[in-house]
Amino acid sequence: MAKHASLVTLIDLKTDAANQIAKQLQKLQTERNNAKSQLSTLQVYRQDYAERLQKATMDGVTTANYHNFRQFIATLDEAILQQNRVVGQIDRNIEQSQQQWYAEKQRLKSYEALQTRHHQQQLQRENRAEQLANDEASAALYRRTRPSY
Repeated sequence: MAKHASLVTLIDLKTDAANQIAKQLQKLQTERNNAKSQLSTLQVYRQDYAERLQKATMDGVTTANYHNFRQFIATLDEAILQQNRVVGQIDRNIEQSQQQWYAEKQRLKSYEALQTRHHQQQLQRENRAEQLANDEASAALYRRTRPSY
């Protein structure tokens, strides 16, 4: 019985661990979606400023304004690069968490298989004991009903 209780405890622990990792994965996915959204916003903003610079260049722009446009676009390029790094790091964290979740689920399946095997063995023992008791009862009944010579 102690073996059964320890398996139940292990199953509960692995279930909790897998659930925690799943929650972490969900959080990372939300972070990734937010980071991708920010990246998209930065890219749209950069495209908009590049178009403004092109229009201003066609219309005639002062050197100072041209320099300011270029400097701001360079700042946006750096922000985009940094945001790409953030997305990449989140992607690596997601991959690592998925591997951890898979490993926990594999351990959980192993413990559940052990529990199932233990349960089946227990049923076999009970069935054998019941069969033995039935055989003994039948033999006793047979001995009592058998005529004495």
